[in-house]
Amino acid sequence: MTTIEASTVDRALEGLVDMHCHSGPSPMPREFDHAEGARDGWDRLRMRALVAKCHHHNTQMDVLSQRSLLADIPTEVIGAVALNTTVGGLNLSQVQLCLGLGGKVVYLPTVSSGRHIDCHAENLGFPTPTVKLSAERIEVVRDGQVVPELLPIFDEVAAHDAVLNGGHLHPEDIAVCFAAARDRGVTKFVVSHPDFVLGAEPEQCAEYVANGALIEHELHMYDPGARMQWPVEQLLRWITTLGPENTLIGSDLGQAGFPRPVDAFRRVGAALLELGLPEADLRTIVHDNPRRLLSLEG
Repeated sequence: MTTIEASTVDRALEGLVDMHCHSGPSPMPREFDHAEGARDGWDRLRMRALVAKCHHHNTQMDVLSQRSLLADIPTEVIGAVALNTTVGGLNLSQVQLCLGLGGKVVYLPTVSSGRHIDCHAENLGFPTPTVKLSAERIEVVRDGQVVPELLPIFDEVAAHDAVLNGGHLHPEDIAVCFAAARDRGVTKFVVSHPDFVLGAEPEQCAEYVANGALIEHELHMYDPGARMQWPVEQLLRWITTLGPENTLIGSDLGQAGFPRPVDAFRRVGAALLELGLPEADLRTIVHDNPRRLLSLEG
């Protein structure tokens, strides 16, 4: 049992940004929708913002459709789009729609990446959609170069000063995509859960960081209330190796039957502090870094 006072944990977490929230709607069963997640985050930790991620549709449209529900909730819900089969794959129009209407994050293919499809076949515990959906692979790199369809997408991300996330690609493909995106003017990059699905080693992640990326880790993996329950010591090693200034944390929660993000942030935050992570470093990870990345004031 942790000896860290709850007030200490909350002091470090107050005003946090959840970089990776799977609130609904979604074809995968969800515990809460975006407005419910934002309300819970604000009421309990004065959450500054959450990024609403769905593998299957542009969530900025959800944000706009839930405006009346979000109107009195100070937590900002930020839309995103993942370039999977259900949005037409590498679809410039979907990126224009998402970013043009206020979204801030574009994910390279996640559930439609070859890497993800191979891992899903290994039964790593991904939720099953409630409707039948295509699982076609989307190619992003061919003969060592990004496919041409990605170039105008990178231009759009750069024009909006948006975030490009590496999705669930092979680590080598992420590097190729990020290099091409930098050449087109993109400046904000994130790699999510490098040690889950991706299989990216710390040395590879250090190269991403050297080229301007932040590395995002997920509470879904480390919270004892969730199903995966990886050791928090592993998360601390990542933070220590790459530096808190280069680290983000997202909940990766919202799945039906799973903990609320606030509870996971509190449990994992307390465990990290108990293991010796300075309070200031935890605050850098959950507060300062995502604010800068998403251009959030206050």
